Amino acid sequence: MPGGWRLGGTATFAAVQASRLGLRAGIVTSAAEGDPPKRHLRGIDIACRPSAQTTTFENAYHDGRRQQHVPSQAGALTIDDVPDAWREAPVVLLGPVCGELPPALGRAFPHSLVGVSAQGWLRRPDRERRVRRRAWDGSPFWPGSRVLFVSDEDLGARRDQLARWSGKVPLVAVTRDRRGARVHERRRWRQIEAFPAREVDPTGAGDVFAAAFLIRYHESGDTGEAARFAAAAAACSVEGEGTTKIGTRARIERRMRVHPEIALR
Repeated sequence: MPGGWRLGGTATFAAVQASRLGLRAGIVTSAAEGDPPKRHLRGIDIACRPSAQTTTFENAYHDGRRQQHVPSQAGALTIDDVPDAWREAPVVLLGPVCGELPPALGRAFPHSLVGVSAQGWLRRPDRERRVRRRAWDGSPFWPGSRVLFVSDEDLGARRDQLARWSGKVPLVAVTRDRRGARVHERRRWRQIEAFPAREVDPTGAGDVFAAAFLIRYHESGDTGEAARFAAAAAACSVEGEGTTKIGTRARIERRMRVHPEIALR
């Protein structure tokens, strides 16, 4: 970042959201020995595979659009990096940063509610280490998942992928920045507007949405309730830098009460 570095990535934002909702959260990651993420994620369990380097992103925003470079990447992860006891976790979110997870890892969690974030499978660095978005052309990464999360930004012009995913995954959620989100279930698309927020930093809002959605869906079994809760959580998160304003349950529910008109329709 312009003022230095900070911890990011889907696993960071999702685990912090889970922790602030009162759940025990764990992250499986890969990093260089001198960069233990545990120092920056108090109260969150870390299973870290040693790597020669840590994945690092440079984010720059221009006219509301993000440009990214990846100066370095950590090694890939496998199911063997997941502690045995964690394979029975009630809720699992697979969130690669840049393709470092094997496809279909969700099948390794047959007793869990598994969500998958498409973002990390849809971007690759070019020769100058600039992030380029592309359609996924490898083995399907979504088998075993109940919910697939993707953003409008990640899709770019390749919106044809949605038809494929919505035919294979029970729930598909497309986050749309200030325009809220769309959710596909049972051959039907529905829309929820964004909750009002004083935006400071939008980084990680989609990851917060994903974590909050999965958690509330696991609690309630209701897609509309999960979408409302997730949209309110995302609105809370953008009001501060990094993870500083990721909401507690009380704060998220307070925002929902203030805006009863915002719902999945």
